[in-house]
Amino acid sequence: MTTVALVAPAGPVTPERLDRAVAVLGSWGVRVKNLVAPGSRALPYLSDPDAERANLFTEAWLDPEVDVVLAARGGYGTQRMLDRIDWPGLRAAGPKVFAGSSDVTALHAAIAEHLGLPTLFSPMPAGDYWDDAGGEHLRRALLNPGPVTLPGTGALVAGTARGRVTGGNLSLLAAGIGTAEQGGARDAIVVLEDVAEPVYRLDRMVTQLLRSGWFDGVAGVVLGTWTGCGDPSRVRELMVDRLAPLGVPILAGVRFGHVEGALTVPLGVRAELDTATLRVVADAP
Repeated sequence: MTTVALVAPAGPVTPERLDRAVAVLGSWGVRVKNLVAPGSRALPYLSDPDAERANLFTEAWLDPEVDVVLAARGGYGTQRMLDRIDWPGLRAAGPKVFAGSSDVTALHAAIAEHLGLPTLFSPMPAGDYWDDAGGEHLRRALLNPGPVTLPGTGALVAGTARGRVTGGNLSLLAAGIGTAEQGGARDAIVVLEDVAEPVYRLDRMVTQLLRSGWFDGVAGVVLGTWTGCGDPSRVRELMVDRLAPLGVPILAGVRFGHVEGALTVPLGVRAELDTATLRVVADAP
């Protein structure tokens, strides 16, 4: 039986949301280890103090019974604990499957850098946008892994591309520039999404990634959902303005990120992007 460890590397989880998460995972026929501690909070927007969150994440990874480490929700705070994790110890413990999204983008990047493992950018069972459709896509990715097809709605720049998949939440990618974990996107297919960011702030973050050289040598770009980011046509205009000059294929409208029915996107695997068929096909992690 698959064992899933539930962790909270960022924001606090309400008892109601935690009960929902445990119940949903239990309905999948997996064993659940709940490592979301209700301990005292150093700051109200963190689930626990940095050291405690890092320790619980490490405990989950080092547990030989655990197959999957799943973030219960995002929020803020993942970056604060990265330097407290014993990465050599995790490497020695062997591979696990890690899943989550939003603020957890920082942890995806750290796992890729320090452990060299693929991960899953996925809905989270105590998150705001969790629903049955997104949960089912995650369940299949965890329990019946195979190639994943990610359909889009339109091409901003036509073409095909192949490369490893990287990226995640735009805000976290921009905030990570200059850190040890934030490698570039050379030869990669970049996936991007965000929530509740005005278009000018999206502009600022994309521009920061461009000016830092993060996009240098990118193979292709896949744009997800931009819930609460204003007029979708304005977001589209921005992405064309800033990213089309890269001269690589750009597929828009893939349903991942902060949205109900979100697809689970494998990171760190090889994928093929084809705007003619409006889809990305990614290898299993």
